[in-house]
Amino acid sequence: MHKAGFVNIVGKPNAGKSTLLNQLMGEKLAIVTQKAQTTRHRIFGIYNEDDLQIVFSDTPGVLDAKYGLQEKMMDFVKDSLQDADVFLFIVDVTDKAEPSEFLIDKLNKIPVPVLLLLNKVDQTTQEGLEKLVEDWHNRIPKAEILPISALNAFNTDIILPKLRSLLPENPPYYDKEQYTDKPERFFVNEAIREKILLNYEKEIPYSVEVVTEQFKEKEGIIFIDSIIYVERDTQKGIIIGHKGEAIKKVGTEARLDLEKFFAKKIHLNLFVKVKKDWRKNDRDLKNFGYR
Repeated sequence: MHKAGFVNIVGKPNAGKSTLLNQLMGEKLAIVTQKAQTTRHRIFGIYNEDDLQIVFSDTPGVLDAKYGLQEKMMDFVKDSLQDADVFLFIVDVTDKAEPSEFLIDKLNKIPVPVLLLLNKVDQTTQEGLEKLVEDWHNRIPKAEILPISALNAFNTDIILPKLRSLLPENPPYYDKEQYTDKPERFFVNEAIREKILLNYEKEIPYSVEVVTEQFKEKEGIIFIDSIIYVERDTQKGIIIGHKGEAIKKVGTEARLDLEKFFAKKIHLNLFVKVKKDWRKNDRDLKNFGYR
């Protein structure tokens, strides 16, 4: 008997969706930072055992879209709410804002199991946790509620066995050697973007898109040329920094991560170009992979 199915991870920004995906996969597929809107795309992580295949789907956090890029990000979320066998709904227990009524409504109506994961439980009290369990049981009565810490791997070991019990009998959807649906260049782009999120403040990281134009292996070395696009000339100067020091730091940090990811030596060249107001331009968004 072989089980296989789609498990979609949903939640608000910074709830810990990407951290959980990486934890369950045992591989860093999704970039992780403390900043909201780190995840922009829908990323499949394909977990395989001899008699099991789980296709995890990490999605952008649910938000009120204010411009074109955010609208495209929400389209990825809406797609994910239509094709799952099981949902992992992650809630940050430290988030004091109102929960997403959009997600609550959708998950109550969808006729598939929901595991509601109360994340970051190391940052709350037992009394606070008990109240949250009661509150969320009232909001989504059908959900099974599990307290976890994705970052510290607390209670995450029980998620895979639970998913196995919930998934249907199916042959694998993907080759058993495949662990993601994304090409190598996607992970290069994301590694660079992660370092920009970590090294720059304010609006700069959100105005950046990365495109890898060359990915070529020769004699055991991967040669990569990537372009960092920004929206304004002033942002280009900030990305490059005084005497190129800022972009050099980003390149070094990204290269080290990529060498771990690909287990090969990397030669990385970074370039910065301006593409005015790309976040609001439908053609640019489509060219960047936001359909």
